Amino acid sequence: MKKVLIVMGSDSDLPVMQNACKVLDELGVGYEVRISSAHRAPAKTAALAGGAAAGGFGVIIAGAGGAAHLAGVIAAETILPVIAVPIKSGALVGLDALLAMVQMPAGIPVATVAIDGARNAGILAAQILAQADDALGQRLAAFKADMLAGVEGKDARLQELGVAGYLAQK
Repeated sequence: MKKVLIVMGSDSDLPVMQNACKVLDELGVGYEVRISSAHRAPAKTAALAGGAAAGGFGVIIAGAGGAAHLAGVIAAETILPVIAVPIKSGALVGLDALLAMVQMPAGIPVATVAIDGARNAGILAAQILAQADDALGQRLAAFKADMLAGVEGKDARLQELGVAGYLAQK
């Protein structure tokens, strides 16, 4: 099975990016986590991206805040799908990162999740890999069924307790 390469611009991004790791662990998807800056280590970043496919990776998740060029620099160096995670930081609280990630030039696509949305990035990466891995597809189906069961359980409890009772026990 292909793995996911998770790259972040700084170790300060790790508390957010660990959420991608957690969901990949839940789904049994292998991954590697690296720190590499598009600005402070451009050659390293290019080498990571350029060698990812040969290294057994099928998807790259890139998390960055601020100017957030990491995902775009990576996407320019590979044909693998790149998923960007804008990290909440600085005066613009992640909006700058989000806008930088979604405004990629033609020919360099980057899928982008919500600000601090690393969990969704992990799920999306697994869904991409599942296109060539039936066992992973089955694990994803079970994962989604568990989410449905959680919603159904909460709704049943709400119907039993009513709004005030539900909120009082929350």
